Amino acid sequence: MTKRRVAFVLTQDRGGPVDLTVALARWLADNSNTDVRVFSPPPARDLDLISDLLHTIEVPRKTSIGAMRTVRRAVLDFAPDVVHAQDRRSGLLCLGMGRRPTTDRSRAGHASPTLVHTYHGMPEDVTQSWLLDTSAAPPSLYTRAILLADARVARNLDATVVPSSSIGGFLVERLGVPRERVHHIDNGLVLPAASPPRNVRALVFVGMLIERKGVEDLITAIDLAHSELPGLHLDIVGDGPLRSTLTAQALRAGLQDAVTFHGFRQDVPRILATADVFVLPSRMEQQPLALIEAMASGKLILATDVGGVLDMLRPAGAGAIVVPARSPQLLADGLKKLAKLDDPTSLGMSIATMARTRFSVEASARHHLALYDRLRESRSA
Repeated sequence: MTKRRVAFVLTQDRGGPVDLTVALARWLADNSNTDVRVFSPPPARDLDLISDLLHTIEVPRKTSIGAMRTVRRAVLDFAPDVVHAQDRRSGLLCLGMGRRPTTDRSRAGHASPTLVHTYHGMPEDVTQSWLLDTSAAPPSLYTRAILLADARVARNLDATVVPSSSIGGFLVERLGVPRERVHHIDNGLVLPAASPPRNVRALVFVGMLIERKGVEDLITAIDLAHSELPGLHLDIVGDGPLRSTLTAQALRAGLQDAVTFHGFRQDVPRILATADVFVLPSRMEQQPLALIEAMASGKLILATDVGGVLDMLRPAGAGAIVVPARSPQLLADGLKKLAKLDDPTSLGMSIATMARTRFSVEASARHHLALYDRLRESRSA
């Protein structure tokens, strides 16, 4: 049976799309009848996992026309059956591939590739309120121009993969992408070992310290709840422009012993293993990777109802509490409810089991393979 040829394309070297692509490419190369190549700058982490699959490229800007042409030529000379763009700039790059013939004589006459793009999320200043209500304050003109480019990519490629139904609905209903070109596939990761809690006092947040992550609301919630929950402690893992502001907020509230800022860390799985509860107070999300890792670790979850979060946690039962965004009091109430649970260990194990069924790299890879094969079959029909 002839191997599929799949080319993944990235123009960034770090972030969620890179982590997901590295995991997916490695699994496909090792566990399926697929010849995989990753056209990307060297990943900032886990480079060793795909060093044998990597074709190094550099596309410093969307306006780097020469660099984009060079990448297109390299990708097409690999003669892939599927080209899968994994970030915004690589999606634009794929638009120029069209039906340009390969120069690889061994693949002469090979059909033009199926073009797929994963739409991982909206630009930073897109708010949940604007997503749900067009009369709400819109994002900047620059962001709206980006969204128009996103729409062009999604309308002209063969398929767009989305990690949550909320993103899919946005593409179809707001950006006019044909519904049949949008396909929901959950993110998939190499998941950490389960380490369910025995108590409910050690909290952890992992993410960028930016406005849309809602950490200000979380610190307020800790202030509201800590007097009733002796020993409550929050570890904040991550960095960003709001770190000094959030640190000052915690000091003003007298929480210097209850909140620890760790900054950027490479050992997130180790920190997760020592926590009881993962808290996600975001004001905007889609399908956050940190939440997937926390679920696989067997943590109890307190999160806000934004993007695809509720859908991720719906089967988790009493071990996961979801509250409206921008509601510090409801976050505090959620912590108190979690603290009263009789058996946090078994609840955590149930969450870990559910995460492995839905969010493993194997599950995601098999869904991607099925999509690739359906697309190729429909084009040859």
